[in-house]
This record gives sequence, structure tokens and C-alpha cells, in this order.
Amino acid sequence: MSDNVVDPGRRWFLTKAAAAVGAAGTVFAATPFISSLQPSEKAQAAGAPVEVDISKLEPGQIIRVMWRGKPVWIVQRSAEALQALPSLDAKLRDPASEESEQPESAHNEYRAIKPEILVALGICTHLGCSPTYRPEVAPADLGPEWKGGFFCPCHGSFFDLAGRVYKGVPAPKNLDIPPHHYLSDTRLLIGENA
Repeated sequence: MSDNVVDPGRRWFLTKAAAAVGAAGTVFAATPFISSLQPSEKAQAAGAPVEVDISKLEPGQIIRVMWRGKPVWIVQRSAEALQALPSLDAKLRDPASEESEQPESAHNEYRAIKPEILVALGICTHLGCSPTYRPEVAPADLGPEWKGGFFCPCHGSFFDLAGRVYKGVPAPKNLDIPPHHYLSDTRLLIGENA
């Protein structure tokens, strides 16, 4: 047999073997890169839903928890505070919360699944400061019309006890309502809708 004769079967085998080794090498080399695109366990835990016990929450009290690195407020509103909410509509930028981020279950006049419990992100929609909880009625520094709510000291935005923003302040929209649902009467899960 001459040295110049090409064996097509052998060439086919070598071509396929080289392609298989190349494909395996590509997978082997790409695996760490693809794995690095996945969120770390710490990042997954930070974005995981947060379960909160609200059994000891009393009217006027607030619980603060962290979800996805952001403060979430859980406020138990008193009967008086709930009655006062409709009287503020004329002073609010978006009283019906038509421009706000909130789950469908909280798209109502209280912006809540249960009227007495407000669950809201504690971040001002203007520049991301954290407003202070001011539940007192008519304090000297906020005026006689104040019926309780949240005040952002960074630039002076006001929000009522449903997280709705007042007119004429820097914040462009109401406080965001995170996805959440009740596991029981005393357990709340923030981060998932039902």
C-alpha cells in the first residue's frame, strides 16, 4: 500500500474523535464560567422570602425586617387610623394607588390584604432614604393636619399610614408594597404572593 493513499474510514473516525474531545473540553472550560453566573447561596438567601411572626404586634406598633437588603415595615393600624385614611384623599398625589407597585391583593383603599396590617417597603420613592414612622396625630413639627404616617427627613416627603404620598413633596409615588401573604393569622410571608 502506498503512503499517499487516504483511508476515508480512519479520517472519519479521527474527525469525530477530535470533535468529541473538543466538545468535552469546551464543556469542561465553560462549566466554571456558567456556574459563576448563578447567584451565590448568600445572595439566594438574601432574596428568599422572610417569615415574620406578628402575634405580638399591637395597634400603633411597627416591626422592621429586611428582605432583599431592603427594610420592610409591618404596621398594625388602629381603628382610628383606618377611619382617618379616606379623609386624606384630597391631599394625596395618588390616593387610589393607580401608579404604585403593589400586589393585586393589596390594591384597595388600605393597600393591604388585611386592613389593619400595612406591609410596605421602608424606602422613600424619591431618592431611596428611609422615612421615619410618625404615628402621633398633630405633632408640633408636622402640623395640626397630620394624622400619622411616615416622614422622610432627607427631602421632606410625607406618606400617610397606607404609604400614600402627599401632593407637593419630592417623592413621585406611593411607597411600594412587596409581595406577601399570610400563612396564618399570626404568620406573614414577605417575598411571595399567595
